[in-house]
Amino acid sequence: MKTAIYPGSFDPITFGHLDIIERAVALFDRLIVVIGDNLRKTHPLFSVEERMEMIRETTQAWKDLVTVEKLDGLLVNKVQATGAQTIVRGLRAATDFDYEFEMVLANRRLDPSFESVFLMPNSQYIYLSSSIVKEVVGLGGDASAFVPPFVARKLREKFKKNTVQ
Repeated sequence: MKTAIYPGSFDPITFGHLDIIERAVALFDRLIVVIGDNLRKTHPLFSVEERMEMIRETTQAWKDLVTVEKLDGLLVNKVQATGAQTIVRGLRAATDFDYEFEMVLANRRLDPSFESVFLMPNSQYIYLSSSIVKEVVGLGGDASAFVPPFVARKLREKFKKNTVQ
């Protein structure tokens, strides 16, 4: 069975992420979406548990192929523990490539037994990031063009809660 891991912070999951998931399930027998906190990003909007819930809800179409897990520690350890052979990463632009290239080389140095595969999202999502989505909603905009309805609702609730405090 070909198993891949798709790691990310997914804060929140967007249509771009879902596009990568759809592409990955066409290539692999099993996809494990792994949620961790990126140390380069400060203060995620959603807790890991909230992000896991949003991903489970929005990946129902692939529920037999996709599982969602939390990442504690190094990604290479998670790969080893799950028996995955591949890490899937989405690339939107050249700036993504620089960061991802560094990560691949570091992971390869830690454990050369698995491969990394880069998938590009549909061109309509090439600009889309979780940061953009949070900014749009935080400034009172509508995120329905960027995220599924369940996630849009969670965003509205989170920002409403944050502005009331």
